[in-house]
Amino acid sequence: MDKNKVITFFDNCAGWWDEDMIRNEPVISTILDNAGVRADIDVLDVACGTGVLFPDYLSRGVASLTGIDISPEMVRIAQSKFPDIQIICDDVETRQFPNKFDVIMVYNAFPHFPDPAHLVEVLAQWVKPGGTLSVAHGMSRAALIQHHERASEVSIDLLEENQLAALFAPWFDVDVIISNDQMYQVCGIRR
Repeated sequence: MDKNKVITFFDNCAGWWDEDMIRNEPVISTILDNAGVRADIDVLDVACGTGVLFPDYLSRGVASLTGIDISPEMVRIAQSKFPDIQIICDDVETRQFPNKFDVIMVYNAFPHFPDPAHLVEVLAQWVKPGGTLSVAHGMSRAALIQHHERASEVSIDLLEENQLAALFAPWFDVDVIISNDQMYQVCGIRR
């Protein structure tokens, strides 16, 4: 998968992204609960897009919130909506951060990274000991794979949940594995 094609694809989608967003509030709440998103923690939202989850983090009273996305247009829109949040336009796989995070969330974005094992390894270095890495989707794995059929140049199939849990295993104690009709999530606690 060519990252430049991913950038172009999401730059082209950014203008209508929020209008097309379907939120399932109970699922989002479950995903955030499972990831341990709560007051007074530091959160990194990977592939944050236009900041879809930012209001949810803020309503839970997080201490700090950093968003990162590779698409300049997604970042531009997020920055216009949330001027007080640090939002970085960069590749998370090569970015150096000044600090580690209590929670790293990859929401509705994991299939757009071509090497899942590499991404997990990179993100592991930025999770504080005792912190959480969460990969989640607000739809079932089957629905997501079907959804991405028309975007196959910029996505891969979402890993089966136990395969993803196995990728977490060198760095994390996996404490959440969910794949059902409504959602998909794997979370691990950093050792």
